[in-house]
Amino acid sequence: MTVDAMNYAELRQMARRRLPRGIFDYIDRGAEDETAIRRNRDALDATRIVPRVLRGTPTRNQAVTLFGQTYPTPFIVAPTAFAGLVWYKGEIELARAAADMQIPFCAATEAVTSIEEIAAASAGSIWFQLYLWQEEKLWQDLVTRAWDCGVRTLVLTVDTAVFPKREYNYRNGFGVPFCYTPRNVFDVLTHPRWLATVLGRYVLAGGPPGFANYPLEYRQRITGGGAARNIRHEPALTWSHVASLRRYWKGALILKGILDREDARLAAKHGVDGVVVSNHGGRNLDSAVAPIEVLPDIADAVGDKLTILADSGVQRGADAMKLLAAGADGVMVGRAVLYGTAAAGRLGACRAFEILKSELDTAMALAGMATLAD
Repeated sequence: MTVDAMNYAELRQMARRRLPRGIFDYIDRGAEDETAIRRNRDALDATRIVPRVLRGTPTRNQAVTLFGQTYPTPFIVAPTAFAGLVWYKGEIELARAAADMQIPFCAATEAVTSIEEIAAASAGSIWFQLYLWQEEKLWQDLVTRAWDCGVRTLVLTVDTAVFPKREYNYRNGFGVPFCYTPRNVFDVLTHPRWLATVLGRYVLAGGPPGFANYPLEYRQRITGGGAARNIRHEPALTWSHVASLRRYWKGALILKGILDREDARLAAKHGVDGVVVSNHGGRNLDSAVAPIEVLPDIADAVGDKLTILADSGVQRGADAMKLLAAGADGVMVGRAVLYGTAAAGRLGACRAFEILKSELDTAMALAGMATLAD
């Protein structure tokens, strides 16, 4: 099987045709008026490259070292809830694709496949993203589970103090559990391939999925039923929580959602190992700055103290090059690989990585850059 896509836009169209609207919109869209998504794109497009010529660069090397491990290319799979709904066991498909490309896969707290199952199914480097729950013992147990699975890099999301206003989710009835309307029922029925090969397979394997990393008493299926109790994210996250997590977690600790240089400095003071300069892909604060706009300032402030990753809006290899040139050590990608997974599972995700890697190589060659240090 081959995936006949040449770029991000074509993978996106393949995913759009295959997925029910509620799931596609959840991946594809932003918050409120979606100005942050447009800002991410506009800011990357406005950032231009000044090529150097006659540099003698017949081959390029994209290798990068992150937290003591060397990878052949600077991409990392960003954590995404519901990745398991774009394809049956989509998190495993993505993790295996990442292992094929020898890059890290960051599993999400709100995945529909457990961290134990993902780690057992992939021989690659597995990171874990954490939303801090209000009850300390619950998140400590989850972090211990991740450690016991071999996870040594933990990514704490810090930019979601409240649930953002994503109006399309309400219109589509997309949540846990799903809210059924004539429109979304009709939409699912008109996507029979997804219904049979994704939802149908989950049902046959034991029932519709839920958030598999949640404690059993809080786990609820996407179609309704299951746990009667609701788990609460910490509503007043502070630096004291970061300090508590730092004391508990012995591996590398990253804060995801940093956009201010002073927050980056505070992260370094609290013993954090890295930050992700991110506006959550334009899915949270709709008026937030684009990462490329603040990345040089943050890199100038803490680049010698922290590993700096960046995400949000990456569609081309040249976008990644711009983030790297602006001060990032690595680049997280979410939508691109999710579209690829929706199109063809593991093969589609690998195709997304191949496109980005090839485009980055082309951009480096045309700009006269032989290494990421250049």
